[in-house]
Amino acid sequence: MADQFICGIDIGSSKISTLVAVNSPDEKEPRIIGFHTAPSRGVKKGLVVDIDQVTAAVDQSVEKAERMAGQKITKAFSSVGGPHITSLNSHGVVAVSNPQGEISQEDVDRVAEAARAISLSTTRQIIDVAPREYIVDGQPGIKNPVGMSGIRLEVDSHIITASLTNLKNIDRCFSDLGIENSGFVFSGFASAEAVLTHTEKELGVVLVDIGGGKIDICMYCDGAISYSASIPIGARHITNDIAVGLRVSLESAERIKLFLTKEFQGYGRRDLPIQEAKKKNDNIDFASLHLPETVSDITPKLLLDSIIGARIEEIYKLIAEEIEKSGFSSNVPSGLVITGGGAHTIGMVEMGRKVVGLPIRIGFPTGVSGLVDEVLDPQYATNVGLILSGGKNIIDHESSMKKFNQIFKDISIGGSVSKIKDLLKQFIP
Repeated sequence: MADQFICGIDIGSSKISTLVAVNSPDEKEPRIIGFHTAPSRGVKKGLVVDIDQVTAAVDQSVEKAERMAGQKITKAFSSVGGPHITSLNSHGVVAVSNPQGEISQEDVDRVAEAARAISLSTTRQIIDVAPREYIVDGQPGIKNPVGMSGIRLEVDSHIITASLTNLKNIDRCFSDLGIENSGFVFSGFASAEAVLTHTEKELGVVLVDIGGGKIDICMYCDGAISYSASIPIGARHITNDIAVGLRVSLESAERIKLFLTKEFQGYGRRDLPIQEAKKKNDNIDFASLHLPETVSDITPKLLLDSIIGARIEEIYKLIAEEIEKSGFSSNVPSGLVITGGGAHTIGMVEMGRKVVGLPIRIGFPTGVSGLVDEVLDPQYATNVGLILSGGKNIIDHESSMKKFNQIFKDISIGGSVSKIKDLLKQFIP
């Protein structure tokens, strides 16, 4: 197998990031060879609101990533998220086609299609179908039924849908830049691929991707995704609160937020608990930030309690409501794994534990090599997840094509009718 180039473009409310990786048969992990982040324009709460601005921002990010990688980007996977995302669990049933009762990949594909047969509005489109479990002749909990014996095959699937209009707008952006869209991936699902461990998925865990304008949620139970949702609030709302509370610009508010996080949490360099930060009675020295505005004296405790803490509490209350709504609230002993750019915000972990009452950790992406110094950060979890899930899709597609070629090769000029039937069964729904 030759080297495969994979590109993932994360179109967020605060930034647009492009990640280029290469899948090599000699390496276990995708190797990052190109990366660039551009400020997001024309995106609000995960929705495209100005197509020209989005196209220009994507073009800027892609061009710089191409230069770094030395590779022209012609195909890319795209993330999608925001309040237009909805999910549901569906059930599919088929009879096993083999007279001997051995379940084939064809049967698995047919039952997956049966689960997809749901009533859907013309304004919605399915972007992902993930099997939760298979049931063979009434026996549940089966992860891979291929090769097993049975007569009746069922599947419980998790289906994620998105606004068709928004998907078409993203496709238009890609098309204008000469990029083929390899597929859409829910940003919460992509982040989960990058930061969650196998043990966490098996025990039950909630992935919370905190972006600038929205929060994407994925819940895993018994190793499979069981619930997805998105909340139209994010880290930018904390910045807005600081701007209003201190009467400064949004740019200054963002610098203040980052300053607090580095000063009292240090992105892992200095782990000063938030309680210790609150005990500091000295006013915060903003002189080093060189802000254009004059900021009145304020202590860390006042800023954390009155402004930042209030918004973080609201965020976690909304997350707790979604967990309760899912019906799986008692099946997530691993707690919450928070990722995304907002995960670094000061007090996000400590305050979250108080509100939700579950263990919380910050999720850092793993599973890639190469130029990872900047990439292995929570804010790029979605990008890394796009690369990982995209690599799996390419491998699955290649194996299907190999299978097709083998069957076609076996059919002679005077080939039997049964072989032609086998070919049609496998590749025509």
